[in-house]
Amino acid sequence: MESPTTEPSIPTLQTLPGDGVRQILWGIAERYDLAMLVQSTRGVARGPVARMVAEGVRNTHEWTEAKNALLAVYDESGITAAGLDTELGGFIEGPKNLAFGLMAFELAWVDAGAATSSLASNLGLAPIHERGTPEQRAHYLGMAAPKQPGEDRRQIRAAFALTEPIPFVGVETGMLCGKAEIAEWKEGQEPLLHIDKRARFITGMAFADVVTAAVESTDPRIKGSFMVILEEGDPGVFDRGVPTKKLVHQLSSTRDPVFNLTVPASRIVGGYTVKDGVIIPRYTHSEVIESVFKRTRVPVGLMTSAKLLSAVEPVIRYQRNRFRGGDGVRPGSPRYDSGLQQKEDSLHRLVDVWAAGEAGASLGFATSRLYDEVDVLEKTKDRILEEKGLSGRAAFKLLVQSQHQAVNLLAAEAAGDSEKAAALRADPLVEFALIDAQANVLCPACKLWNTGHGATVMREAVSLMGGYGITEDCPAFLGQKWADAQLEATYEGPEAVQRLQLSLTMNNPLFLAQFEHWTAEVEHIAAERPGIGADTLARAMRLWRWTLHFLENTKDAQGAKLYHKSRQGVTFPLADALCWLIATRQQLLDILQLESKGAADPSLAEGLPGTVAFLLDLCHVHAASAAGEAGRICAELVYGYGVKSDFTEFALLRTQVDISLAGSRLAKDRAAESLARVMIPEALDYPL
Repeated sequence: MESPTTEPSIPTLQTLPGDGVRQILWGIAERYDLAMLVQSTRGVARGPVARMVAEGVRNTHEWTEAKNALLAVYDESGITAAGLDTELGGFIEGPKNLAFGLMAFELAWVDAGAATSSLASNLGLAPIHERGTPEQRAHYLGMAAPKQPGEDRRQIRAAFALTEPIPFVGVETGMLCGKAEIAEWKEGQEPLLHIDKRARFITGMAFADVVTAAVESTDPRIKGSFMVILEEGDPGVFDRGVPTKKLVHQLSSTRDPVFNLTVPASRIVGGYTVKDGVIIPRYTHSEVIESVFKRTRVPVGLMTSAKLLSAVEPVIRYQRNRFRGGDGVRPGSPRYDSGLQQKEDSLHRLVDVWAAGEAGASLGFATSRLYDEVDVLEKTKDRILEEKGLSGRAAFKLLVQSQHQAVNLLAAEAAGDSEKAAALRADPLVEFALIDAQANVLCPACKLWNTGHGATVMREAVSLMGGYGITEDCPAFLGQKWADAQLEATYEGPEAVQRLQLSLTMNNPLFLAQFEHWTAEVEHIAAERPGIGADTLARAMRLWRWTLHFLENTKDAQGAKLYHKSRQGVTFPLADALCWLIATRQQLLDILQLESKGAADPSLAEGLPGTVAFLLDLCHVHAASAAGEAGRICAELVYGYGVKSDFTEFALLRTQVDISLAGSRLAKDRAAESLARVMIPEALDYPL
């Protein structure tokens, strides 16, 4: 007689993911320096920052003594020095993009204004760090380091004054309201510049004594636009201006400063040359900000993702405790033990919040890691061009050739020609082209999707707290975080700016070749691991790629091109659809990395299977949402603009996406069941 068989038990989530899990997910498991930075920053966030928020310090737009005390805390904890090179007082070797992302994430877990305040001086110094002369870098970055005991020197804090034409803040980075002209230029001496700049919405201005400002020439003896370093104490007016009456990010200073100063031409960021009596800055203001913003936008995206993940624990606690203390609700009853979690809706909605937070964090940290690679390769690229004596069009031509070679590399790898691929990959310019094409898409995608979609989902998290969510004493400050998220969607360029950049980079042949490789990779995962949402994601990626090709090769009823810079009703929605897909892809890759590498960590052994199973269910849920959004957008564009009568191929692809959704709601049910059972701490580890 055969013994009865039993179904194998499915591992479930036991506790909320801890540092061991997160370090593997986000690629820092082998970075002791970053792990220590996380712990230090977390101590600041959940200690001094949390107490300030709980005590109502953020309830004013004025920069108070209490807020100013945070700066010393940042200095003492290592946050201020984390962005500096080791020879200038820092302690992290190599690129710092991932470090900035981690600091922003940890601080924004409690308060985004505190995160912005910590990053403000780094942003102000970023033009000098990225494009300054060696002398400028040594002087200003060295002065930014916190003073050591017994050290007698000045410590500076910086601010970044871009365009900000009043009253349209952050709308058009090509419109400058700063003016520069020659104040004095004596024979054989350095020219003196007169700078007139009225700026708005400048972060860190209450305490900054150095400003990097964007200006343009109104003098025929100076060519074009540039960025210039202004110091408090320069002859003229250095007016910090009135505080901006913000409703959000109140632990950061924002003001509308006025500068009317005379400074030496050596303050031009990156230096200058003189030709035929004309000062020619080495870099235009747009070249400087391009280098800066493609790095600093990513931490802002991570700030919103931190909010979503920080909401999970307090929402669970609220849901479970909702009815306790009421008459007739006795310990041991389902109403007492589970509260709102007796109902499927509250659990399903929290699953969506958590899934979006995981996807955003995965995209943000992956992009941060990518920029650490870009920084190294970019320096190599610059060195090669300098050694070859190439600049301008000649340098551009060589880089275009490298992009073509990078496409050939991907083709060789796809064809299995390892010898050719190895030869091409040995060229650092080819490697740079590959990484740069990715970064030019991932940066605006992270900033756009994490903050834009994240703000929408944060509203859902607040609503799960009922009326408590919009009170000042809401646990984890969720109401304030929801409001703060609205500003993050505008910081360093609103959504339209990010969508425009994506529309110009996502159809780059080199990026599309890599996107094809990504799609094949996800298809391979789907074949190896059915039932985790990979098939849904892969089919949605195929649908998006088909739609892009269709729009690029189709005209509307009036004969005008559909995919064109001016057709933002076409390009912008397609950019949104891409963001969903690449965020979900990175979420999937991170979880599979956790599953692979986590097995070798004894400290994770017991709970790892349940954690991985839960995170894969979250990813499956998010893949369904991503496919739904991408499918809807693609259908609207193809059917809405298409003039062809035969849409058979598109309809087949769309149907395949829909069919691949099979099982996604079952994954949501499993994730919801885990939320109803997972153990959480007795109380939050910071006030309220």
